[in-house]
Amino acid sequence: MARPTPRARTLSQNFLADRATAERVARLAAPDHSRPRLVLEVGAGRGALTEPLARRSLELRAYEIDPRLVPGLRARFARSPHVSVVAGDFLAVRPPRTPFSVAGNVPFSRTADIVDWCLTAPALTDATLITQLEYARKRTGDYGRWSRLTVLTWPCHAWRLVGRVGRLRFRPAPRVDAGVLRIERRPAPLLTAAGLRGWADLVELGFSGVGGSLHASLRRAHPRRRVDAAFRAARLDPALLVGEVAPDRWLRLHEELTS
Repeated sequence: MARPTPRARTLSQNFLADRATAERVARLAAPDHSRPRLVLEVGAGRGALTEPLARRSLELRAYEIDPRLVPGLRARFARSPHVSVVAGDFLAVRPPRTPFSVAGNVPFSRTADIVDWCLTAPALTDATLITQLEYARKRTGDYGRWSRLTVLTWPCHAWRLVGRVGRLRFRPAPRVDAGVLRIERRPAPLLTAAGLRGWADLVELGFSGVGGSLHASLRRAHPRRRVDAAFRAARLDPALLVGEVAPDRWLRLHEELTS
């Protein structure tokens, strides 16, 4: 197995080297029944995922930060006029104003920044990202615990772990397996604009870490009797830690505490 070059380590490059995995990720990102008009690919690398994405999209913009890889990509897709290979950092790109999807084999070291970019892009409909497995599991509740970011964004975005990719399907092989993370913007938020503002306050209070439990944290801003009633309505044990409360239960707490 080839050893990673210093530049590969700097850019956190682990190229997808399994065609079946690339096809599967492309199908998730661009299903046949809903061929997306515009797809942005994060980190095209050597084009393993770019090729099946190109077959499934009407317009594909493939971003690659490593200038050494760009000429090969452009030559490979020279006869595909709907594919644009863009040299540069995806994170420096201004999000399109029309609906678009994001897909990519994400550099593990830049996952959080890329996810934040996606969450703040108003016209993004969905993102299908190959990330470190631990990150995908943490964000989707697969450990039986939920992160602050997931709960905070839940009214507007759904998070799902839709697959796993073994480490040996990459070159060079990373130290850990990967997961396929889907982030989907909901057609309509689960809360009103005013409700979303109150939601953010509630989640921040709950994750403040004061008191040792979610129940104790919420009592800092709400009377105990109301918190007790909200927990009964949500069918939650008051001793639960904040990360153990699923987003749908948070929604019931919010409903009870803001009514």
